[in-house]
Amino acid sequence: MIAVDTNILVRLLTQDDPDQYQKSMQLFQNKELIFISDTVLLETEWVLRFAYKFQANEICDAFQNLLGLDNVQLQDENRVAIAIELHRDGLDFADAFHLVQSQDCAAMYSFDRQFVQKAQSLTDYDVREL
Repeated sequence: MIAVDTNILVRLLTQDDPDQYQKSMQLFQNKELIFISDTVLLETEWVLRFAYKFQANEICDAFQNLLGLDNVQLQDENRVAIAIELHRDGLDFADAFHLVQSQDCAAMYSFDRQFVQKAQSLTDYDVREL
């Protein structure tokens, strides 16, 4: 198994550098198992949103296509899938990711009233404003 950095995913998903895109594509087509860490996913979403102006649905589609590849491994596929769907439903990706990573806790607290209200409307997780 190999791991990839954010820049590999960004080149693959944006195709903004033809040479690096081809190298990234070859790496994923090689069929070697590829590990993508949670932190790489978080950073990739941020780069796609801020630097490339991707919309939430574009990011979700790109992630679902990428993460659906047979040779891609994640720390927790189910939680990532839930985070993607929560992002598609209107939660910030990082907030959605933090929320699903915390689902085994008794509650999640935040000062962000909008996040708390949106999370409460979308999930059964105990999310509270402090």
